[in-house]
Amino acid sequence: MASNAFAGLLNSSADRHSLLDDAQGIVAGSMLAVLGVSLLSGAGLLAGGTAGLAFLAHYATGLSFGLCFFVVNLPFYYLAFRRLGLAFTIKTFAAIALTSVLSEFVSGFISMAHVDPIAGALFGGLVIGAGLLALFRHRASLGGIGILALYIQDRFGWRAGFVQLGFDGIILALSFFVASPFIIACSVLGAIVLNLTIAINHRKDRYIAM
Repeated sequence: MASNAFAGLLNSSADRHSLLDDAQGIVAGSMLAVLGVSLLSGAGLLAGGTAGLAFLAHYATGLSFGLCFFVVNLPFYYLAFRRLGLAFTIKTFAAIALTSVLSEFVSGFISMAHVDPIAGALFGGLVIGAGLLALFRHRASLGGIGILALYIQDRFGWRAGFVQLGFDGIILALSFFVASPFIIACSVLGAIVLNLTIAINHRKDRYIAM
């Protein structure tokens, strides 16, 4: 009986992920997100969403990005629980916690001594977008605006990538207080790459597994 229950946690199907599927998706998505954030940070760029808010807090206060990212996301767990369910909330909390922890230690393993801002925007935006796709397809996110964008997509059918792009524009507008126009322009480029990656590749009618 116990062996059958354990096997059920590992067996996936065309329309449902197993526990192992979800675990590897969350770990892979978080690792990709951290790598992308490292590219943006190495180029001195900002991001959209709660990552962007965390970057603003990080640059303004000197506190670590990982701590800022974790704290900024705290208010959004209630929305995640009420609108998207307990399983989504737990997986999102795990992804945010893992991303926050990895962000604290990745600099000790990967050194970004010099990253051109334009290259950082292109590669960083693409890598973060790929990480978010992995999380979205396992019914998780990196919190904040991502939760809101997924809710709006499920509720109204608006593409999550385009919804998030609108919010990112507002957040990046606030960046004029902490960055130069060139850095902000490159940050906008990164946000466009990130959100187009999500908008083009994440469609509910093309991917049905839960």
